[in-house]
Amino acid sequence: METVSFRRPVGQRKGRQVDPEARVRIDALFGDAPMRRDLLIEHLHRIQDAEGHLPAALLAALAERMRLSQAEVFEVASFYHHFDVVREGETAPPALTVRVCESLPCEMAGSRALIESLAARLGREVRVQPVPCVGRCADAPVAVVGQRPVAQASVERVEAAIADGDRRCPLPDPREGAIPGCGDYASYRANGGYRQLARVLVEPSRREAVLAELESSALRGLGGAGFPAARKWRAVAAHPGPRLLVLNADEGEPGTFKDRHYLERAPHRMLEGMLIAASVVGCDACYVYLRDEYAGVRALLEREIAALRADPPVSALPPIHLRRGAGAYICGEESALIESIEGKRGMPRLRPPYVAERGLFGRPTLVHNVETLHWVPEILERGAAWFASHGRRGRRGLRTFSVSGRVREPGVKLAPAGISLRELVDEHCGGMAPGHELYAWLPGGASGGLLPASLADEPLDFDTLQPHGAFIGSAAIVVLSQHDSAADAARNLMAFFRSESCGQCTPCRVGTAKALGQMGETRWDAPLLGELAGAMMDASICGLGQAAPNPMLSVLRWFPHEVQGR
Repeated sequence: METVSFRRPVGQRKGRQVDPEARVRIDALFGDAPMRRDLLIEHLHRIQDAEGHLPAALLAALAERMRLSQAEVFEVASFYHHFDVVREGETAPPALTVRVCESLPCEMAGSRALIESLAARLGREVRVQPVPCVGRCADAPVAVVGQRPVAQASVERVEAAIADGDRRCPLPDPREGAIPGCGDYASYRANGGYRQLARVLVEPSRREAVLAELESSALRGLGGAGFPAARKWRAVAAHPGPRLLVLNADEGEPGTFKDRHYLERAPHRMLEGMLIAASVVGCDACYVYLRDEYAGVRALLEREIAALRADPPVSALPPIHLRRGAGAYICGEESALIESIEGKRGMPRLRPPYVAERGLFGRPTLVHNVETLHWVPEILERGAAWFASHGRRGRRGLRTFSVSGRVREPGVKLAPAGISLRELVDEHCGGMAPGHELYAWLPGGASGGLLPASLADEPLDFDTLQPHGAFIGSAAIVVLSQHDSAADAARNLMAFFRSESCGQCTPCRVGTAKALGQMGETRWDAPLLGELAGAMMDASICGLGQAAPNPMLSVLRWFPHEVQGR
């Protein structure tokens, strides 16, 4: 009888063994690059960019090189949508992927039919992949060929983009359609850019004046939470250093694209605002976390940050690190974003402690979105009274609205806080699209709820829509007409939340799936859905699960005729 030995050969490590050829390939890809844990996602991008996917053998070799367990590397690689992990025995995906947005504005513009037509026409040589919002809702429906976006996409336009062969995202030119006084580095400096940063650094007493100016301006966090900016700065500064600053440029809320607008047309206004905040709060380094869908913006920022470093306007600039997301909506939540920067899965943290006390790398961290920091230099230049003077119906300040859906002229619209939806559409969007009448609207993207046309005269601002079961959030306005269904819109949004739930907590992970199943019925079980919504809102760890029921509850409240059965 043959004796079976379970002893590993001497010197052989446990688990999957590293292929020598994979080790050579990893060495060639990375050379002398640093192998810190927080660079894991950057390194995964480098492999995927080179190979078109993530072969298991290369992941094992990367784990060895970074001195991480293979489980740590695989769990991160498999968490993010944009990483294609190919395990042993699996077939690699086609060399070209065409991604078609299936979020609400694109679905309203016919993306479902486009996905089916492209899959039938392109065959197996091209992968056609439905994806969540790509941040170009004004151009719906949108397809992305490689990294190249195709606006108002049709089968013919996508095929033409494939035939063209250029799959790169065009580099935005900030001088085209630039916000006055902005543009590229040379233009920004020539128009007085970075003057406010210099004042803060040269005059230490100016820092308290900056905080007072921000308080007087009523500037709030414009990524969705609406927390007063100056109060946040003071909270982070109150904790002992070293401190860090994180810029959240991971806008993934369906219907939101204002941050991309500002980054493409005024990158240095955001950068100056970020550096002013870092100086006032006392942050040692800045981290810019940019969503992976914005490949053109990434190239632009790389170029403009390099120009800033090459000819700095002041002598002591803190390091600026540009980090790349990997397709996870949950990373818009500040603690999940911090986990991602640290090279981990984007899982929200339990709080307390809050990130102002213990954030990135365990340090007190100031987290802001693009638009908030965009306004800082101009408020300091023109004065708090200038910013606060804009507003209607007793509200103060300016708001940037991303408007899509059934309007004649969708796009990014700068308007006074407190403007109504009806005024926004009539004064800034050219009215409703021909043949469409206002029926329903989303005031704050996927999570902000759904409201009827009868509430189109309510002021749009923080704290004004909560009595109606909605909120403005990131000011992503999606307009529906009589040709649309509020229930169908809510189903689309719940499917998005189900797909984007990180899975960490049961109320969100199970609740979104159960709710979507119930919402597929002709007649909705209102008591059951209300009970389910209560559990999700009370017990979910982060805002995704807490806000996911809002569109569903809005339909039950404002559009019950659509879900009472026939």
